[in-house]
Amino acid sequence: MRGEHCHLIDEDGTRYLDFASGIAVNLLGHSHKGLIGAIQRQAETLMHVSNLYGSPQGEALASRLVEKTFADTVFFTNSGAEAVETAIKTARAYHQHAGNDEKFELITFKNAFHGRTMATISASNQEKMHKGFEPLLPGFRYVDFDDLEGAKAAIGPNTAGFLVEPIQGEGGIRPGSQDFIKGLRDLADAHDLMLVFDEVQCGVARTGTLYAYEQYDVQPDIMATAKGIGGGFPLGACLATEKAARGMTFGTHGSTYGGNPLAIAAGMAVLDAVANDDFLSEVRTKGERLRSRLEQFIGNYPDLFEEVRGKGLMLGMKMKCEPRPFMIHLRDHHQLLTVAAGDSTLRLLPPLVIGDAEMDEFFDKLSAGAASFEPERAA
Repeated sequence: MRGEHCHLIDEDGTRYLDFASGIAVNLLGHSHKGLIGAIQRQAETLMHVSNLYGSPQGEALASRLVEKTFADTVFFTNSGAEAVETAIKTARAYHQHAGNDEKFELITFKNAFHGRTMATISASNQEKMHKGFEPLLPGFRYVDFDDLEGAKAAIGPNTAGFLVEPIQGEGGIRPGSQDFIKGLRDLADAHDLMLVFDEVQCGVARTGTLYAYEQYDVQPDIMATAKGIGGGFPLGACLATEKAARGMTFGTHGSTYGGNPLAIAAGMAVLDAVANDDFLSEVRTKGERLRSRLEQFIGNYPDLFEEVRGKGLMLGMKMKCEPRPFMIHLRDHHQLLTVAAGDSTLRLLPPLVIGDAEMDEFFDKLSAGAASFEPERAA
């Protein structure tokens, strides 16, 4: 298999239009020259030294992230789950550094997805992720997503903060409302709690701003990022304010491969491409165009689709049946790659570099797939 811009090509030469992007990872598509060149040059120079030593490359990428975001400090990881784990530890350490050892519990939100490690599955209420791995780790309390009053009522003497995806990805492309996200910030400020954002999927230009929190005019204390930040190379990071990171002193956390020079080179190449107003404006324009055409399209299939939701090029089509059979139908019969999600939603996560030709091809394939799909037979 190989990749070419917005397509994947299998061993038989069949071309698939990729509107999955490795689940929001390949934001520059496949075989992006800038990304490949950066990785090749760094591979020839230095690949790994561990974080026992300072790294000018890592310092440079951290400085760019600090410049572009709310954060004062950055810890590099290999993955989104590891970034969320770091965020959880940072939130707990904030309180326990001050002697408040009883404050260890994070309020999280139902149908969230934070990763596959023990802590991150414990942070989610999804039974399918718990089965076979119980008992779960303590320290998490679940509340309905977008329920500010429920979040307020859940605050207790053990509460350390909130852990939330501003836009739920695996949960069904569900953006939190302005009142909800702003309300969490206000509650955190009022009770000296940490507001932790999981932007592993919705971050790095995916929604038309570098990070989704910018669209809510709300800043978190701690944020996990990954997926698109490496453009396909394993890279994640936990970002935090100086105040939030006060408990994470030298030696309290580590990662053997996190922030290695090869990964950092990929991250720098990604920011070179996406962290500018022109690129972000194009993502917003493409997202609006895609959404508008989708909303017109679903009107032709009222028995199959219910609504379109999301931001930028992180969109979802809520279906009136389970999305996985339709996803498989599109893949196997129409060479269109999408991603199933919770809440009966089909995720559309195209590379951010799609153009008009790929947009037209997408609708041709989607139309053919919807016309030929038989939900009863698939079930």
